[in-house]
Order: sequence, then C-alpha cells, then structure tokens
Amino acid sequence: GLNPEVLLIISSIFAGFIAWRVGLKWDDMMSGIREKFDMAMPSILILISIGILIGSWMIAGTIPMMIYYGLEMINPQFIVLISFIVTAVISIVTGTSWGSAGTVGVALMGVAVGLDAPLAATAGAIVAGAYFGDKLSPLSDTTILAPTVAGSELYEHIKHMLYTTIPATVIAVIVYFIAGLNVSVDGGPESETMTAMLSTLTQLFDWNLLLLLPVLIVLYGAITKKPTLPTIIFSSLVAGIIAWLYQGFSISDIFASAVTGFDVSMAGYDSEAIMAEVTRLVNQGGMHAMLDVMLIAFSAFIFAGIITKAGILEVILDALLKLTKRTGDLILSTVSSTLTMALVTGSSYLTIIVPGEIFRDVYKKKKLQAKNLSRTLEDSGTVVMPLIPWSAAGVYMTGILGVPTLSYLPWAIVCYLGFVFAIILGYTGIGIAKEEEIEKE
Repeated sequence: GLNPEVLLIISSIFAGFIAWRVGLKWDDMMSGIREKFDMAMPSILILISIGILIGSWMIAGTIPMMIYYGLEMINPQFIVLISFIVTAVISIVTGTSWGSAGTVGVALMGVAVGLDAPLAATAGAIVAGAYFGDKLSPLSDTTILAPTVAGSELYEHIKHMLYTTIPATVIAVIVYFIAGLNVSVDGGPESETMTAMLSTLTQLFDWNLLLLLPVLIVLYGAITKKPTLPTIIFSSLVAGIIAWLYQGFSISDIFASAVTGFDVSMAGYDSEAIMAEVTRLVNQGGMHAMLDVMLIAFSAFIFAGIITKAGILEVILDALLKLTKRTGDLILSTVSSTLTMALVTGSSYLTIIVPGEIFRDVYKKKKLQAKNLSRTLEDSGTVVMPLIPWSAAGVYMTGILGVPTLSYLPWAIVCYLGFVFAIILGYTGIGIAKEEEIEKE
C-alpha cells in the first residue's frame, strides 16, 4: 500500500550503497542515471505530447464523436459480445481502460441487468475489451512505456502485439458470441443511462466528418512511418483549430485543455449539472495527466541507472542466460518475472519497468529485437493487472462493475490468453523478430 515512487527511491539508496562498496563514486552513479534518462527522453517527450493530443482531440469533439457512435452500435441481443467491442473501440480512441470501463462499461452493466444477461460474462467482456483497447492504443501510457523500457519503437511495438492479441481476441469473440445466444431480449428495456449519455454528448459537441481529420493525420503518420512526435503535435494543432473554428471554443480554453485537460465547464455547463458518466469520460487529457506515469518512470530510471552502472544487472543477466537455452525459455522467464512482479506490487508501471530493465540486454545477447520484449511485457503485465484482486486495477473494476474479480476473471479471456500465446510463439518461433532481419533490411 506504499507509494512506488518512494519505494524506488529507497531501493536506489540501497543500490547506491552497494555501488559505493564495489568502488563507484557519486559521479559514476550520476553518469549511469543520465544515460538512462538520455535513452528514455524521446519517449518521455512523446508521453507529454500524448497528453496534449488527448486534450486537443477531446475539445475538438474527435474522441466524443467516436464514443457517441460507438455507443450507438450496441445491440442488446448480443450484449456480451457488444460489451467487448464497444469498450475496446472506446479504449483505443481514448487510451484509457479505466475511463472506458468506468463510463460505457457501467452503462453496459445496466443494460445487462435489465436484460437478465449473465453479469460475470458481461463484466469479463468489458474488462477484456477495455484492456484490449488500452494495449493497442498509441494514446495509452503503458503502451508508450513498454517500448520505452525495452528499447523498441511505439508503432512497431503495437504492430508486433497483433501476433498474440489477434488469436486471443478470436477465441474471446467466439466465446462471447456463444454466451450471448442464451440471452433473451423479449421485453428488455432500453438503457436510460445510455440514452442520457448520447443526449448529453450531443449537447456538448457538434458532429462532423471534419472531426476525424486529426485521427487520419496520426494514422497517415503511422502507416508512412513519419516521426512520431511531430505527427502528434501536428494532429493536436489541427484539432485545436477545429475546436476554435467549428466547436466555438476560445483560444484560452484550447490551451487549458492541452495543459490541464478538457472540462465540460469549457462548453458553458456546470460540471455538477452534467451526468457523472459523461464527465468521467470526457474530462481528461492534458500534460498534467501524464505526471504520475512520468514520476514513477523517473524514479525507476534512477534505480536502473545505478544498478546498471554498478554491474548488478550483469550478475542477474548471467544467471538468467544459464537458464535460457532457447527463445521459448527466455519468453517464459520474462512472463514468469512479469507475472511475479504484478502479483507482488499490483502496479502496472513496475511490472513493465523492472522486468524490462532486467531482460533488455538478455534479448540483445540472444539477437532478438526489442519489440519481442516490449510485447511480452504488455502480454504478461499490463493486461493481467485487472485479474489480480488486490491490485488497483482489480479493486477498481470490481468496484465500478459490481462483480468480484475472481467471478469475471474466466471471462476476461484476452487478459490471460495473451501471455499463453506469447509462450507458444516463443517455443515455435512464429512471430519472433530477430536482429538478423534488421541487418538484411
């Protein structure tokens, strides 16, 4: 229950003492810390710019419009399957699993109650969809953090995750489809919450295809492999212009949204007068929203810089290399370490940062591209967190959906099949990117 930032600083103090015992001076330790920051700085800048992007897309109405039409897709006849699809779509466009589950997910649970649908299955589908979207969204903090720690590139990392995510999703969709066939829709009431959410979003924003332009800019940049940071900033700038010219927001509101995030009060409404489900969904974004992730990352890089410079990691790596004869052994070791970190800490950030730092050089020595590591970190770290009852994610999902963690766990299929497929691919060699491929290119 203690803050991870302080724990990492305390660990850095112990690491610094060991480094001093083996002959390092303070300047040597600072050199190691600077090296880690230099390596991570491009990704940290992207993380900050993502905060600007979410804020600008929100005030432009880009994200709200995608949420609006995502909600309209709901067909009560297949509530479990639709719960997965809708939360996945909204999580991708917002980059937040907690936001999509805490808003649309809550509304979907209301529909499920009204239809007398299986609540555990619906909750599991909502959790799986929320983390599916979070995992594949370039706006997600953990999706940015994993390639940062592993040393891979953001869009390459997302593309590489499809090897494990697609088969897990196919199985999940089949199971959800079959589960939905048993749900009776005769006399099922329409969700008042859902209708009210759609009405409120229409009051706050005007819809137009022009609102999709910022999304198309990011997609074009990803497909043509343009530099990530300039693409994000340009998309944010275009979104800001749309918010000014089309939505009618002031320049000061647009700037505020980029820094502190969007707020419904900017549209002239009292926050307390707008339904909580909508404010939870649209009141987000801004650079300030990324500060928590950055603080944990900074603290972790201090720790990593000292233990790397002192040679502590080399001792761990030598032991690991003796145990990992094949690629599958290495993937299995990564999964085991990440799951252990998840169970012990309950922190999605630490489950990425600590194993990532430990295994980064091992993958290099094994001639494996860094995106193999970043993918495995997400498969066994990020998406597993809501399945752990004592983690923040597990407590949150149980609280908002009203279903115990262990009850929805079997239905959150994408959350645990990812690392199963990661291990299978490791031993079969399918979807494993090697350094020789880069050399050939």
